[in-house]
Amino acid sequence: EKELEDILTSAGERAVRIARMSEQELEKRTQTRDHQGVSLLLPPFAYSTVEAMLDDAREKEEKPFLILLDSIQDPHNLGAIIRTAHQCGAHGVILPKNRAAAITGTVYKTSAGAVNYMKIAKVTNLSRTIEELKKENVWFVGADMGGSEMYDVDFTSSVGIVIGSEGKGLSDLVRKSMDHIASIPMKGKIDSLNASVAAGVLMYEAVRQRRS
Repeated sequence: EKELEDILTSAGERAVRIARMSEQELEKRTQTRDHQGVSLLLPPFAYSTVEAMLDDAREKEEKPFLILLDSIQDPHNLGAIIRTAHQCGAHGVILPKNRAAAITGTVYKTSAGAVNYMKIAKVTNLSRTIEELKKENVWFVGADMGGSEMYDVDFTSSVGIVIGSEGKGLSDLVRKSMDHIASIPMKGKIDSLNASVAAGVLMYEAVRQRRS
């Protein structure tokens, strides 16, 4: 196929070592049958820092726009959130080191490569990071049921949107750190959205407000 030939040509131009293997071996290496005939072995993901995100906002003369994930477990959700965060112009995504999905091949694929362009930091204590960012005049909006309707929440200042884990939502400690709780209007007979969808809805409400 032409696409595979283009990939091989591009790899050769970049002095990337190419190894040919059977389909069975490729499935074993990638741990999936959905590999489209090619895979790339990458070095461990290079995480950024929260400070670098703030520096990026300053350089762009923008108010910080950060996405914080309170123990998202599903790598597909993580990848989708990173993809949307990149498209929304967020300055970074902040993850806890423990009890949360990390950057894996699945995240790379689900993000459609956005992990290569988005600053992503891992922090030991999410609540402490929130308190430190408050000193930088960042306000925090947590996504949860029972809060103010998202249209009534101000996203125009320096803001961090915090998304809770699948099933459990925001942890008690993180929820107590929020300046606002924003809820998404629901008209159906179920009471929640998928975590990555909820994140996308709130991010684009922030984009709408910050453009007007």
